[in-house]
Amino acid sequence: MKIYLVRHGVDEEGYRGGWSDRGLTEQGINQSKKLGEHLHHHAEEYNIHTIMSSDLARAAQTTREIEKRLNMQAIFMEEWREMNNGELAGMLHKDAEVHYPGVYFNTLEMHSPFPGGESPRDFYSRISTAFENLFRGLEENTLKSNVLLITHGGVINILYYLLEHREWSNQSSFYPMGNTSVHTVEKGRHGWKLSNANVLSHLD
Repeated sequence: MKIYLVRHGVDEEGYRGGWSDRGLTEQGINQSKKLGEHLHHHAEEYNIHTIMSSDLARAAQTTREIEKRLNMQAIFMEEWREMNNGELAGMLHKDAEVHYPGVYFNTLEMHSPFPGGESPRDFYSRISTAFENLFRGLEENTLKSNVLLITHGGVINILYYLLEHREWSNQSSFYPMGNTSVHTVEKGRHGWKLSNANVLSHLD
């Protein structure tokens, strides 16, 4: 049983991310197409039966390119979104500096939310619950393995901490993860663990 975690392709710079619904750049679309081609050409190796995705535009666009090549339909879910940064979502950096000076992901207290958004603690709880539900679905056969999950850097970073049983906060360091990178989570004798990280060979 495997879960392939994928970070979305490159999106537009100059804007606050989070729940921004701004989409991919041309580079991001090309990255997504290359990943789709790679998964298609190595279909027997990956043996993907379920595609899940964040429903934010940058993840959804990445997923649609993969859907085309695998001839499968994805399940789009709000649970797999990046952290909800509320009123800052999609805002130009320069405007955010004027209206919300000093308000960044790593400057919040763990229980302090973004204006109109969620707190780091809320974010962590949401992703923890979503991951537990995914594991349960696979173990109870209500979801078909293997799963390809297209999501966001902040989400995958939390998943690393969960899988490695490390404490996470919004000031924790980030694991390496390029755009459209693939990270493999595998069920073994001692539970779920990471078996491959930040694979980008499809972009060569």
